[in-house]
Amino acid sequence: MKSTQFNINQLVRKNILGLQPYSSARDEYVSDGSKMIFLDANENPFENGVNRYPDPQQRNLKALLAQQKEVSEKNILLGNGSDEVLDLIFRAFCEPKEDNIITLPPTYGMYQVLASINNIENKKVLLTPGFQPNVSAIFEAINELTKVIFLCSPNNPTGNSFSEESITEILENFNGLVVIDEAYIDFSNKKSWLNSIERYPNLIITQTLSKAYGLAGIRLGVCYSSTSVIEVLNKIKPPYNVNELTQQRAFNRISDTGKVTIEVSEILKERNELMLVLQEMSFVIKIYESDANFILVKVDDANKRYAQLLDMGIVVRNRSTQPLCDNTLRFTVGTTTENEKLIKTLRQL
Repeated sequence: MKSTQFNINQLVRKNILGLQPYSSARDEYVSDGSKMIFLDANENPFENGVNRYPDPQQRNLKALLAQQKEVSEKNILLGNGSDEVLDLIFRAFCEPKEDNIITLPPTYGMYQVLASINNIENKKVLLTPGFQPNVSAIFEAINELTKVIFLCSPNNPTGNSFSEESITEILENFNGLVVIDEAYIDFSNKKSWLNSIERYPNLIITQTLSKAYGLAGIRLGVCYSSTSVIEVLNKIKPPYNVNELTQQRAFNRISDTGKVTIEVSEILKERNELMLVLQEMSFVIKIYESDANFILVKVDDANKRYAQLLDMGIVVRNRSTQPLCDNTLRFTVGTTTENEKLIKTLRQL
């Protein structure tokens, strides 16, 4: 896409363009590490580790992510989970009751929920039977009010990655925003699209610390995009959306890259072994390719098998209600001990 074709101001909601963002005490004075007496934010002065407001721009955490991901800190926005990041995108760029977005079912369910919350039409374009974007159908669905296309790759619940050719065609020919949800990218042998944010000003990438980093409980999502997009999202994010404890825990975990790498390797090893065992099961009809930490499996009777596993103390996800996912179960890859119990249980069915 030629940068001259893309004008961020034509996508931003008019009320957001003229918005004067809230300026917090910690925005107006940024500590340089000097010993100061803080009497500016009406905080409790008795130190307990969390009596002060957190850094609203999460500077230390962004600096670490920028170094590891080889992007500028100005290309990063952090949110209270990826769901907040996604919601900010709706609120900044989609006019309620007017604009529309495009999603590609079967896919992550929060896109639809957030569209409904923000009163935005969701045009659903089914993936192909091979779980790839139907690019021609996507462009047929686009009109002048289409603001965002959501691509989840690796996709949830199918587990596969979308082809580079399909994503490139959409990026280069759609004059709105393209959000690539890379929640599971750390489990994939495909490259992230991070190195393309300078090339495509309409590209937004979301990632999370909930999966590979094992921090689902602290709720931290990451958004990477052009500085113009990040500036818009920063205008409307809550001033202290990422709390102090989350920032500290995330920084420590991200710093320990060796441990994360070991855990991801173990999950991939367990995933491959589980796929081999599933092939032996008589009730398994098809095992779908996975670039994630889960496996989608087509079985003879998903409702029956789900109930049987539940009775035996194992909770999986029945995805049969999703388009193209009739009689499918989604197995998250657990620890070696958990997977051994799952395998033993499956053999008893």
